[in-house]
Amino acid sequence: MLKTLGAQIKEFKRPSIATPLFMMLEVIMEMIIPLMMASIVDDGVGAGNMTHIYVMGGCMVLAACVSLSAGFAGGYFGAKASTGFARNLREAMFTNIQSFSFANIDKYSTAGLVTRLTTDVTNVQNAYQMILRMCIRAPFSLICAMAMSFFISPRVALIYLAAVLVLGSCLMVIVTRTMKIFRSIFEKYDALNASVQENVSAIRVVKAYVREEHEVEKFKSASRNVYLLFKKAENVLALNSPLMQITIYTCILCISYIGAKMIVAGDMTTGDLMSLLTYCMNILMSLMMLSMIFVMVTMSMASAERICEVINEKSSLANPDKPRYEVADGSIRFEHVSFKYNEESEEPVLSDINLEIRSGETIGILGGTGSAKTSLVNLISRLYDVSGGRIEVGGVDVRDYDIETLRNEVSVVLQKNVLFSGTILDNLRWGDAEASEEECRRACRLACADEFIEKMPEGYHTYIEQGGTNVSGGQKQRLCIARALLKKPKILILDDSTSAVDTATDAKIRKAFAQEIPGTTKIIIAQRISSIEHADRVIVMENGRIDAYDTPENLRKNNEIYRDIHEQQMSGGGDFDEKGEM
Repeated sequence: MLKTLGAQIKEFKRPSIATPLFMMLEVIMEMIIPLMMASIVDDGVGAGNMTHIYVMGGCMVLAACVSLSAGFAGGYFGAKASTGFARNLREAMFTNIQSFSFANIDKYSTAGLVTRLTTDVTNVQNAYQMILRMCIRAPFSLICAMAMSFFISPRVALIYLAAVLVLGSCLMVIVTRTMKIFRSIFEKYDALNASVQENVSAIRVVKAYVREEHEVEKFKSASRNVYLLFKKAENVLALNSPLMQITIYTCILCISYIGAKMIVAGDMTTGDLMSLLTYCMNILMSLMMLSMIFVMVTMSMASAERICEVINEKSSLANPDKPRYEVADGSIRFEHVSFKYNEESEEPVLSDINLEIRSGETIGILGGTGSAKTSLVNLISRLYDVSGGRIEVGGVDVRDYDIETLRNEVSVVLQKNVLFSGTILDNLRWGDAEASEEECRRACRLACADEFIEKMPEGYHTYIEQGGTNVSGGQKQRLCIARALLKKPKILILDDSTSAVDTATDAKIRKAFAQEIPGTTKIIIAQRISSIEHADRVIVMENGRIDAYDTPENLRKNNEIYRDIHEQQMSGGGDFDEKGEM
């Protein structure tokens, strides 16, 4: 873990080194000042030497100025190092998340990743700054003050040593007990963030079903879990303050009593006693700072482990040693393919899939919910790897391709369409960052998206809100299809991505595909017969297996599943808007 975190310090090594050095200089100046004060009392005030008082007073002012400047510099460099460290941690996590396969993404909840990128990084940032400043300052101050105390009076200094041992033991017990609690707190934070995220993203559904009260209660429950754990931790940490107070006042009383007796006996001067009392406060304040450091580090340890888990997560997909950088064509071949989302699962999601698709064909996929239609097409662009068998695209095993090259040639319009905040052109250029406006317009004509875009006040420069909330479901689907077409892929996969458009528009899109991109292999997952009845062949899936694979005409004659779906959908007069023809 330390190696992972240390690698993210990078360009902030110099301020990370400068901070403790300035902290040590500040401590040295603070340790000198009590000696000067003692000299003023004993050799200046006691002897009536005003010159000595002025000289030592000037030296004290100078030492105080140096200490103040060192403290300021330490704070500046500490802030620079810790904020830079936090920035690098966020970048490292976010960059690694981009390399995750779908299998890796399935391991983490969205809310959990957000918590790690925000709350966990902030905890580690604060702890790092505390370590650079106080974790150097406090022990160094304690050691120096203890050394000066033994130099002045070993007998009195033993009181400090006993206090340090007793207080240090108590602090270790407190820290050990709270560490386990803090580890649990961040798991509850994930649940809290998940509750907020789910509510905000589905706020329209919440309001439509008048479930605000239910959502409020769910949030209260998650929030209360975090509150109770923090309360439990704080109840233990609350012991820290009274322990410190008892130790401080006990030390002051003992030093005052023993010191007064030694002054009367002539074994100690008044200035020495003043210095010892000052060092007493330095030692005990250093212990208090150390206790704060332990608490902060304890909290951040759980956060650091969660951050390192994401940074060190290796994608389950990787390029081969000598990847292929060219896809010959859009032909697809499945050979005895099986697939499991979890290798420990007893039953595979896909079983013994054998399939051959020629380049340029239009293939329909039909099947009930849970028949693994989406799982089948996800394997083509290697969003997941097969558990058994092999898949070839362009005559080459997909695992032999450079992943980016393969995915650039396999364009997927997913079941859940996503648009990003920005103009329509910005969203379209996700398919091709260098696409001209004319190329974007052509793609929109093919996807029948130009009809509604041109009616918008700002046309292609219309701003799309986050998540595409200011366009309808059908409009969102057509924009996503246009975006996929801009990639000019050899394989185009539509995962039920015309379900929100009427049959006339659906037919126009299919006609445009047939005329404009005849060489592209088109795979259409649909629940609507009209969307696939003009396909070259149709795959009928059931329970993760291919039940039939033939032309629509032959399936109507020979396949019971296809025939039943066809009759059910057509017996009601067919889909609405029959004018849309191919």
